[in-house]
Amino acid sequence: MSNEASAIAENRRRYEELKRAGQGHAPRALPGPSPRDGMPLDATAILHRETIPGGWYWTTALKAGEALRLGLDHGPSSVALVAWSAADPSERLNYADTVKVQWTAALRKGRVLFSDMGRVMFSIIEDSCGAHDALTGGSDAASNAARYAGGPHRNTRDNLVLAALKSGLDRRDIPPCITFFAPVVVGPEGRLSWNAAGRAAGDFVDLRAEMDLTVALSNCPHPLDPAPDYAPNPVAVTRFRAPAPAADDLCRTATIEAVRGFENNAAAGF
Repeated sequence: MSNEASAIAENRRRYEELKRAGQGHAPRALPGPSPRDGMPLDATAILHRETIPGGWYWTTALKAGEALRLGLDHGPSSVALVAWSAADPSERLNYADTVKVQWTAALRKGRVLFSDMGRVMFSIIEDSCGAHDALTGGSDAASNAARYAGGPHRNTRDNLVLAALKSGLDRRDIPPCITFFAPVVVGPEGRLSWNAAGRAAGDFVDLRAEMDLTVALSNCPHPLDPAPDYAPNPVAVTRFRAPAPAADDLCRTATIEAVRGFENNAAAGF
């Protein structure tokens, strides 16, 4: 075996060892999807409602303990999200850490979203589909031009640039996005494909903020969406006061990695 092959084999062995150790400390199994029509919000907890038209973006401030419900009330669409710490916007969402720290790219109820400082920005407290993409990133002008006729069409990259500028930030402050309701499937050889059956009208996800945040959302078709026409549906967004987490809160206790993330939050005063 060559030196390169030996190094690859050793790295793989070490990865699997660390993965087994991390998963071996997971004290709780994650539940199945939330029911699409069985999770109405308490009207007294609702702070704001918004509808993001197809192709557009929206920004909001989110306090710790508040939550966003992203809902496909008007039919299938994909919603790209980036976020920054309100206290220090150099701390931002990191989808690479979100994936590698939790040993999975499958985001669903019970998972958390990490910042690049090892702290938890969001907890996924409800989720009806689990079809979210933390690997591909969002669309840009080039990907739209290659896929759709009759352009130019609005795209996620340019939307996030506008959102960052509106928030007093810059292009260089924009991290890679996580895209909700993007049913990307990783095949056995690592190829990415689109499973249209993985999302449906009525799907929703609830994201509880674990620190004060600035959030940007973009409602544009995902780069892997095979639909031939550029026709994203509007997306419903509701900002609400989430119930206070209990001592055995799923997101805070499901994995030892999440426990450490919340310890980092507490050390920073979040």
